[in-house]
Amino acid sequence: MNGPERAGGAYTWDRSFRIWDRYFAFVWLATLVFVLGTGHPGRPVRLVAAALLVLLIPLFVWVGRPLLREDPPDPRRALGYLVAAMALFLPSAILVGETRLMTFALVPQCFMTLRIRWALVAVAVINLVPVVGWALVWWPDDEAVFFNGMFAVVTFVFSMAVGTWIIRIIEQSQERAALIAELDTSRHEISRLSAAHGALAERERMAREIHDTLAQGFTSLLMLVQAVEAELDDDIAQARRHLALMDETARQNLAEARALVAGGAPADLHGASLPDALRRLAARHETELRMTGPVRPLPAGPEVVALRACQEALANARRHAGSSATVGITLTYADEALTVSVRDDGCGFDPHTVTGGYGLAGLRARATEVGGTASVDSTPGDGTTVTVRLPVSPPRSPW
Repeated sequence: MNGPERAGGAYTWDRSFRIWDRYFAFVWLATLVFVLGTGHPGRPVRLVAAALLVLLIPLFVWVGRPLLREDPPDPRRALGYLVAAMALFLPSAILVGETRLMTFALVPQCFMTLRIRWALVAVAVINLVPVVGWALVWWPDDEAVFFNGMFAVVTFVFSMAVGTWIIRIIEQSQERAALIAELDTSRHEISRLSAAHGALAERERMAREIHDTLAQGFTSLLMLVQAVEAELDDDIAQARRHLALMDETARQNLAEARALVAGGAPADLHGASLPDALRRLAARHETELRMTGPVRPLPAGPEVVALRACQEALANARRHAGSSATVGITLTYADEALTVSVRDDGCGFDPHTVTGGYGLAGLRARATEVGGTASVDSTPGDGTTVTVRLPVSPPRSPW
């Protein structure tokens, strides 16, 4: 086929050959009727011309039609087919001028199978050679030569115009097909990247959940085990209290694991309000909880983030603030924000020196997911304050 090569073989022109077959058959039959019905030249010459036209049928059916259906047509086979077709057409067109009507079936095939340069050469031969040969063989009068020559030139120009139009349509179809293929490839790539991003986001979410729940619970259990080992000989009552706390922590970890597998809300929030969950959390950590503002039910997102922020901040305080540090939780309900703050008076640290880990980074990521902010204010020797501010809808007016 003329024009640029198909991009990566992605382009396929789905031609309806029923329409093309009917068009070819109609032009061939009309040409045969004109050849046999004309009064000049004599009958034997017209029969020879008709016989040559008849041979075009098996040539088209066995060679031309399969060639036109190729995508793209083989250039060498296409050139051979058209040379054979012209070898049958040109003698007939030279002997009987009416045969030139067959050009309307041959010219489109030139543009459908050959590159533009060879297609124009073939079209010129099909349109001009029959007139020149006819004039040399029959020596008609000047008027007939003039009109036939003008007709040949007009049909040649018309053929080039139609061929150029066909080429433009094919090229546009190729460009559109290439664009569609590119868009389809991009769509699949976007789908793949989206799935990969979703999997990565899910892994990060699971890592945060495990870090904020199970890992914190196991850390608490280890610390309680160490405390019990130290108290068994000297303070049995305190050891028993810590054993009970270990039992509660283990049960809480089991509940968190089940909630994590089920994809539901944290175990502390199951059937309870955020203040109730924070009270239980504060009791397990022997911490004071202070609340300000009118308490009201909030969407699950901000409440989960607030609870996880407290868990993370309390775990960090227990690990890093020092055993003698006092820790406090403040939960503040405002019209358009929920703020939770965890303050300890421990040894403090420089927040800019903290790298890696899921703790503070996960806390900030959780807050960002619901449109909030998380900040850590700490100075070596002066304690640490973790503050998470989450946007919430203002309370409805009773009026």
